[in-house]
Amino acid sequence: MMRIHHVQVGMPAGREDDARTFYADGLGLAEVPKPAELAKRDGAWFRSPGGAEIHLGVEDPHRPQAKAHPALAVETEAALETLGEKLERLGFDVDWSQRHNADGFQRFHVRDPFGNRVEIVWPVAV
Repeated sequence: MMRIHHVQVGMPAGREDDARTFYADGLGLAEVPKPAELAKRDGAWFRSPGGAEIHLGVEDPHRPQAKAHPALAVETEAALETLGEKLERLGFDVDWSQRHNADGFQRFHVRDPFGNRVEIVWPVAV
């Protein structure tokens, strides 16, 4: 059996607090400590309740990807809407334009403080 352990996205140096605002306060992920040797490189790691992690690694210069992104699933349509509203209240631009364009799920996209695209999906019964 194989599963995704983590995905890594880039961030600029010195912006760990901005990462916490988006990934912990906004998405509700738990920050996890980095191993001592890797902590020297800065950045931050976050874990979902299901165990998958998003690692933010410092890039100099940072260049957000145009299409590559992690996708996180929520359990209900209400959770999808609540999370979108929460991110908007925190000042992030939530894009609902593709909510209904894929069979099997509803979704929205949002960019983290560093321009990285994040997709939030709700798998619906088809």
